[in-house]
Amino acid sequence: MISIRSLSKSYAAPEGKNIQALRDCSLDIASGSFTVFIGKSGSGKTTLLKLIAGLEQPDSGSVEFTMKQDGGTPKLGFMFQDPRLLPWLTVEQNLALAFPPTKNKADKAAVRNEIMRILSLTGLSDRAASMPHELSGGMAQRVALARCLCRNPAVLLLDEPLCSLDTFNRLHLRNELERLWQQLGLTVILVTHDIEEAVFFGDRIFLLNEGKHDGEIPVSLKRPRDYRSAEFQEHCRSIEGSLLLGARQ
Repeated sequence: MISIRSLSKSYAAPEGKNIQALRDCSLDIASGSFTVFIGKSGSGKTTLLKLIAGLEQPDSGSVEFTMKQDGGTPKLGFMFQDPRLLPWLTVEQNLALAFPPTKNKADKAAVRNEIMRILSLTGLSDRAASMPHELSGGMAQRVALARCLCRNPAVLLLDEPLCSLDTFNRLHLRNELERLWQQLGLTVILVTHDIEEAVFFGDRIFLLNEGKHDGEIPVSLKRPRDYRSAEFQEHCRSIEGSLLLGARQ
């Protein structure tokens, strides 16, 4: 579905020097898959995600969507590390911003019905009137996820959305994300530096190191995946070893 070819990106740095964030990266992402980009900070993970989203433009190379949605490029949803909710709006009002402005009563009612459907899908039906300060960190991230789903995306891009959550909320939202991915048939790309998270989610895990695509590890474990199983932990050790090897080279 997504074909990435020879993608490179650099940023201007002090003293006239450039930082090469991504170097000649090529990979393919299948429709309906859960793909993970993993690497240490500064390895190019988020840059690659932003280039796929069109939030940044590459110096060279291309990102092509070979599958179309509604006759054009598939709709994308982008979930950041923090929820980015407007604090003066309710949950419902924050989600309403994802829709085109409406004027007549019928259109407004249709938008509200869709918002309530998505809140139900994400387990937030009773939070429509809540203000952001009344939400826990996990709930706020679920609202951010619901806002992404309001766009009816075919592709969901996740930039370490669980990294700031406590252990309980992180595990809960992991399960929610997996459920929604399977239920809605989304193509999901996750950026993380958490090895267990990568193995929990990924069909394919792409390793990034110093802006380069540094290998791929397929994960064929049955779902739901058990953190405690020997097979799960073996995959974790394999990725850890690959990341450490790449860091030493």
